[in-house]
Amino acid sequence: MELLCTTTTATAAGDLWARGIGGFSHESEHDLALMVSDFLENGSAGTDSLCSSDSDSGFSDLAHLADKISFYKRSVPQYEMDLTSVVHSLILSIKETDLHAVKSDQCNASCIRFVLVKLLRLSGYDAAVCSTRWQGSGKVPGGDHEYIDVVNYNTAGSSERLIIDIDFRSYFEIARAVDSYDKILISLPVVYVGSLIRLKQFLQVMVDAARSSLSQNSMPLPPWRSLAYLQAKWQSPHQRDFNPDEQNITTTYSLDHKQCRGHLKRLQSSLHSEVEAERFLNPINSDNTRWLKLERRRHFSLRAL
Repeated sequence: MELLCTTTTATAAGDLWARGIGGFSHESEHDLALMVSDFLENGSAGTDSLCSSDSDSGFSDLAHLADKISFYKRSVPQYEMDLTSVVHSLILSIKETDLHAVKSDQCNASCIRFVLVKLLRLSGYDAAVCSTRWQGSGKVPGGDHEYIDVVNYNTAGSSERLIIDIDFRSYFEIARAVDSYDKILISLPVVYVGSLIRLKQFLQVMVDAARSSLSQNSMPLPPWRSLAYLQAKWQSPHQRDFNPDEQNITTTYSLDHKQCRGHLKRLQSSLHSEVEAERFLNPINSDNTRWLKLERRRHFSLRAL
């Protein structure tokens, strides 16, 4: 088995920073920078050989966790499956020009979320962009996050929040991951659509998988990879918003949303590959196909109004 090794602490530091942190407020970036520095100075990052190979015991642990991911992906209520199909269809329908009517400057994909929320609301869903912010506590750094929720009302008069996160898989990329960890990562949904309960199940598995992968490289789990930190993204008090600051669509195309246009292309490419792979492995029955086509037609007719 081929080994990819290094003994340079500086390289480890770069990987920890580049792969472990992103999309935070300036305050939380500063907190995390100090935490990374302390993490490395105390020798926690490991200066021994950092290899991307699987140990026998580590491979067994990660194989068990991969089975859990597969189980959680299959254990989905029909309403969540239907919403997932709608979300995928709407994301793939978004055009770069749609982003320009939402927000200017570098908005960290907020424009994509607001466009998706607009399309969901046109399709009859109570959707909104949710913003969370939390203070650091103990070993858990502070931060902020943005995602989408859809409130599902049932016949009994109660409601349930379903979470939509368009960057879900990217949160779990780690430095020098062993091969079996990368396989688990690829098996995660590109876009998460589902309940908070199922989300917690995914988070616990990925924390365990990251810990196993990092331990094989003599690296402990950093604070920003902890379950408490990940849960804070979606469980902290949130503010719902579905009316973004609009702007004139004639704003210069080359300057606005440059980063978000690239984000949208990568998102759609990854999502398209995932949808095609699932279609090949699990052929959709004719009733589902007919329903999805009708949903797309309804969406485009509403959008044309």
